[in-house]
Amino acid sequence: MSPSDDGWIDEDAGPVARHYTVTGGRTRPLGDRQFDLIDIVWATGAAPRRGFFPGPEHQRLLELCQRPTVVADLTAAIGLPLGLVRVLLGDLLYEDLIGASRQANRVTDRRLLQKVLDGLNAL
Repeated sequence: MSPSDDGWIDEDAGPVARHYTVTGGRTRPLGDRQFDLIDIVWATGAAPRRGFFPGPEHQRLLELCQRPTVVADLTAAIGLPLGLVRVLLGDLLYEDLIGASRQANRVTDRRLLQKVLDGLNAL
């Protein structure tokens, strides 16, 4: 097999930086807010301050938050792991670049949750 038969070309590999480099190795956001999948977030329209320079991932989240959006949808749209999105959202909230609210209508019906779990297991 020659190197040209490898089928793996550098351009096809995409970004090679690991996810933790996006947050500088942090696993927790700047603030103390923990985000649930069903929390709603939105951009406030405020300008960055305190020497905060939003990275490309922060910018993308701000674009996606131009209208209220749940964290689960943001995670799917940006294509990053949930833990990383939570850190990035926490950074943005700490800087007052987004607002967030907890979803009041949480599902607590155990029968409904069991049906959802059974359906997922059946896949």
